[in-house]
Amino acid sequence: MLSLERIAQAAVDIADAEGLAAVSMQRVAADLDFTKMSLYRYVTGKDELVAAMIDLAAGEPPVIEELPGTSWRPRIEAWVRRLAEAWDAHPWLPWVTMGDRVMGPNETGWTEASAAILAETGLDVQERMSLARMLGGHVRATMSVSTAGTQPWVNHQQAGLLREHADRFPTLVAMLYDDQPAPPDNGREFGLRLILDGVERLVAERTS
Repeated sequence: MLSLERIAQAAVDIADAEGLAAVSMQRVAADLDFTKMSLYRYVTGKDELVAAMIDLAAGEPPVIEELPGTSWRPRIEAWVRRLAEAWDAHPWLPWVTMGDRVMGPNETGWTEASAAILAETGLDVQERMSLARMLGGHVRATMSVSTAGTQPWVNHQQAGLLREHADRFPTLVAMLYDDQPAPPDNGREFGLRLILDGVERLVAERTS
């Protein structure tokens, strides 16, 4: 029997395996062994389907009281890590959650949780909103190379071009020969620590 959740799950499975571009009403209907027209009883088109996919893939938001620690920092750290887990499991998810749109209940719950945690910092509303955007952007930027955007040292072709023009890019060329292993999380924990250390210092300066 068809349902919105079953349709969304089929679409999520396709996107996880083949990318969002592979998702279409026809493909989802075929995977469910239904006609394309059957799906329109539950979603009006792909935009509405993607909205249902986002909310399903985001999953249930964390309950603040169940997060580790009793202060804002360990709780927002846990929130960021759980968000990263959801995005890592569905690499298409960060890119369809940008822009002006209406969020579903699960995704709204994630935003509510972060807002409630950051309210404990004592920062003003605009600062908390900026920090929340910064944390989301940090998770995006530290996803796998295939989804985090182009970097000048991630493939042999680019590295060859750098060496060929070493006089123009000496710092990047030197980085190519660094023998330290790259962090498995693409620097996510390192960056998170720097961001939150800065917030703690700001809060401490204001309270003193």
